[in-house]
Amino acid sequence: MQLDQATTEQLRDWESTLTQEYQQFKASGLNLDLTRGKPSAEQLSLSDAINDILGGDLSNESNTDLRNYGGLDGIPECKRLFANVLGVSAEETLIGGNSSLTLMYMAAQFGLHQGFGELGASWNSEGSTVKFIAPVPGYDRHFSVCEHLGIELVTVALNDDGPDMDAVEQLLKSDPSIKGIWCVPRFSNPTGTVYSDAVVDRIAQLGNIAGSNFRIFWDNAYAVHSLSDDAPELANLMTSCRKYGTENSAYLFGSTSKITYAGAGVAFAGMSKANLKAFTHHLGMSQIGPDKINQLRHVRLLKDADGIKEHMQQHAKVLKPRFDIVLKHLREGLGNTGMASWTEPQGGYFVSFDTLPGLAKEVVKLAAEAGVKLTPAGATFPYGKDPANSNIRIAPSVPSLDEIDRAMAVFVTCVKLASVKQRLS
Repeated sequence: MQLDQATTEQLRDWESTLTQEYQQFKASGLNLDLTRGKPSAEQLSLSDAINDILGGDLSNESNTDLRNYGGLDGIPECKRLFANVLGVSAEETLIGGNSSLTLMYMAAQFGLHQGFGELGASWNSEGSTVKFIAPVPGYDRHFSVCEHLGIELVTVALNDDGPDMDAVEQLLKSDPSIKGIWCVPRFSNPTGTVYSDAVVDRIAQLGNIAGSNFRIFWDNAYAVHSLSDDAPELANLMTSCRKYGTENSAYLFGSTSKITYAGAGVAFAGMSKANLKAFTHHLGMSQIGPDKINQLRHVRLLKDADGIKEHMQQHAKVLKPRFDIVLKHLREGLGNTGMASWTEPQGGYFVSFDTLPGLAKEVVKLAAEAGVKLTPAGATFPYGKDPANSNIRIAPSVPSLDEIDRAMAVFVTCVKLASVKQRLS
């Protein structure tokens, strides 16, 4: 079905056939959900050993009583374990609660209101509207953080190798009120993009051309979440920042939310010692210390970098067949039709799908009426507004293989039907 080569008669025939298929799906009573990138129960079970792993042994290298208050920045062995994931030193690492989103929210809030200690005053003290750059399509919760705090979002395109750096650099040179940029540098949400070495190098230089106290919010949520051993690696941001003297411009974040238990993991942040000093000072106003026993559980379970790699290979065995089903349906159902394009990620949790302009909301609506829930159209853009109304995020991690197979059959039919109807109109 090559859409732009079809005659009106062919289009009407296709519309009739597709409408019949769609009505059959509607009548089948499906209730399938491809909305959010959560680990499946099968993935969560990979970490069940963590429940009994301590066996009452709370000994740790610093002889700290982990049952008590204190240890605001985390226990040393946990800092070392996840410093390696972030690509910083243990001395530049903080272990927080269970949510990296919480750490990112705090970092933005501290920057907005409390400032940066010896590095400078708050963004609000400059008296202008604070802005962040948001590569799109991107992660809706990043946008929500800014929207909740009153930070204005300025979009740039996310290309195959990372953000459009020409646009990013031009914006920063012309507008000192831009104080941050959101980045998901490896297997970006939702496209699966891995930033190229050249893009990482240019991002490391942004602190030298931006306004005062500019910060890169480097959310490396999928740092170890590859689907195969030959997935592309990511250059070390902090190493590049040290080369350009911009290490104070980088905030790095991660968590075990999609490594161990999503609701009972550990979150971590990496930043220069000067940034860490200011951050922990502000953090200490709201808490006395994190769950250090949970930190020790994670150290005992994952052990080291090799342990993390082996653990994530088990995740890949669960996830990859789900992605394979999604891509099989897209290739066989929509390949060479001129109706859509999509990414084929080598890691992460999503497939980014683009309809023809103007059709994303209609496809999501049709799918919902046929019993398949999708992330709302526009969710991957600030304020929920996709200018082209074309991007849809597909999240295949939670449903069973059979459920994904059925959901994708519905999805492909919805895309075809909406495309043909648009062409006829």
